[in-house]
Amino acid sequence: MRTNVECIFCRLVRGEIPSDRVYEDDQIIAFRDIQPAAPVHILIIPREHVESVSDLREDDAALAGALLLVAGSIAEREGLTADGYRVISNTGESAGQTVSHLHLHLLGGRPLGALG
Repeated sequence: MRTNVECIFCRLVRGEIPSDRVYEDDQIIAFRDIQPAAPVHILIIPREHVESVSDLREDDAALAGALLLVAGSIAEREGLTADGYRVISNTGESAGQTVSHLHLHLLGGRPLGALG
């Protein structure tokens, strides 16, 4: 398993940092963002350290799909499917990635507006 001892999300996976977890399995953890940008703002991360979407390998295809499936499942559980929600993965500093560990932002609970 890939890991990074200094990564804040890897530390969270190891239980060194507390989180308000809403989902976890053997591959993925999801928890509420401590600085939410919407009424529902959940981060979905792989337990394994992958820096970003750009660092996914071909053998990570199942993990990438599982992250999206978990996002959809959590959105349904959080009551977001009727009005809609957004799933975002920032890749790189210019795109706003502040933690170098692949993560999806699940946002909803209010109108989010169009992008671009």
